[in-house]
Amino acid sequence: MNYKESFIKFMVDCGVLTFGEFTLKSGRIAPYFINCGNYKTGGQLRRLGEYYAECIHDHNIPVETLFGPAYKGIPLAVAAATALSAKYDQDVFYCFDRKEAKDHGEGGMFVGKTLTDGEKVVIIDDVMTSGKAMRESMPKLMSAAKVDVTGMVITVDRQEKGTGTMSAVQEVKEEFGVTVYPIVTMQDIIDAIKNDVVAGKEYLDAMLAYREKYGV
Repeated sequence: MNYKESFIKFMVDCGVLTFGEFTLKSGRIAPYFINCGNYKTGGQLRRLGEYYAECIHDHNIPVETLFGPAYKGIPLAVAAATALSAKYDQDVFYCFDRKEAKDHGEGGMFVGKTLTDGEKVVIIDDVMTSGKAMRESMPKLMSAAKVDVTGMVITVDRQEKGTGTMSAVQEVKEEFGVTVYPIVTMQDIIDAIKNDVVAGKEYLDAMLAYREKYGV
């Protein structure tokens, strides 16, 4: 089992990836649902960090600092930084933003590493639906320093059209020139079901039809 298949099984075991019939915020009726809020334990967070680290290592993404957008991205960036150190002996910095700038003490918008011009930053987030996290993060990062955002790592690329003909991942690449690296894609999940890595063959027809209608 490769790390992508292992991660899909991990999501199912954690109740993060489920199959059925779900009405999404967009109004679409999807045969699967991803709820990253179901990662709840230290052990789960440790393993999740290892998958992020493996994705960064697998794609050889240049990185000096991991940035976790508040609030969901904060524990993800910390877990990924810890895993890079433990698994690959790659000691990187991490930082995250505040929702509102602090006007006392050390002040500022960021906690953790103070960003500097040219610093190689990788953004860590969960699932990209609309690209909102990237559109909010880039101005904040660039207001702190002229950093080099070398990539964004997410858990799942839904490979789904947004408001136009492109997916959110494709829109981010076009708008910001930043490559988004998913640990797995929706196609990986479909293949994992076909190959009996996880159960769910009764949902395959619906998943394939959904991909045909909304996929990119």
